[in-house]
Amino acid sequence: MSTANTALTDLTQSPPLETQTAAAVKWLKRSGQFWYLIALVGQIAFVAFIVMYYGTRTFSGDFAAWNDKPIVVGHVEGDNMGNFMFITHVFGATIISLGGMLQLLPFIRHHMPALHRWIGRSFMVMALLMATGGIMMTWLRGDVASFVGAVAITIDGLLILVFAIVAWRLAASRQIDKHSRWAMRTFMVANGVWFLRLMVMAWSITTGGWGLDGGLSAPAFIVMQFACYLAPLAILELYFSALDSSSALKMRMVAGVIVGSTLFMAIGVFGAQFFMWAPFYL
Repeated sequence: MSTANTALTDLTQSPPLETQTAAAVKWLKRSGQFWYLIALVGQIAFVAFIVMYYGTRTFSGDFAAWNDKPIVVGHVEGDNMGNFMFITHVFGATIISLGGMLQLLPFIRHHMPALHRWIGRSFMVMALLMATGGIMMTWLRGDVASFVGAVAITIDGLLILVFAIVAWRLAASRQIDKHSRWAMRTFMVANGVWFLRLMVMAWSITTGGWGLDGGLSAPAFIVMQFACYLAPLAILELYFSALDSSSALKMRMVAGVIVGSTLFMAIGVFGAQFFMWAPFYL
């Protein structure tokens, strides 16, 4: 065969399987990095809201002003324990948000192990406290608009408790790879409240609010109360499955799902920041 024919054959043949797989792994990991960057922006915006809205009111002693944002029951006169649980729950979200994002950085895990361990312990303790407190506030204070909403919060809280305990035990037994995956699962379900706000805003912007008529009891909102932690968890499981796979096609398909869901999340971050959070402190 001539040199020209050989070159033509090489151009029309598919790349070697190893090359395809390596490229697919690269795209899968890049999709995860894209998700991380958008999530980081959204988490910083959320923490800024907590500090600017609840922080200023708390440290000025104006506890009744927690109720200026009429979505949840904030301050209740005479309910000292409930008020303490509420504000602990709110400020604990800063540890869950920024602490969790730091834990996801490979640099922190590999080069600053002591910091990683202490942030991890703080994250797990706060996740356990917030899950327990969230369930208690839901049923004892009536801090939701419907029974379905209470069930959704309770399931999320139970998942946080189970995942956090499993992650902690795996870390204690030095099963680091398994621990890392369970810690990431804990991060996803522990951020259900944050994901819910992004979902509501992204859905409102992209569909014009279809299915949201009726407020907190609207069909779309009821679905989102469960989807806010089950959907991110499902996508994470797809990511794990793709990493464990040798199929380049599966890796590329999962990368596409992650990129698509991240773009939807980016719309939610934009909407939450400019329509849900910033108006209350700017």
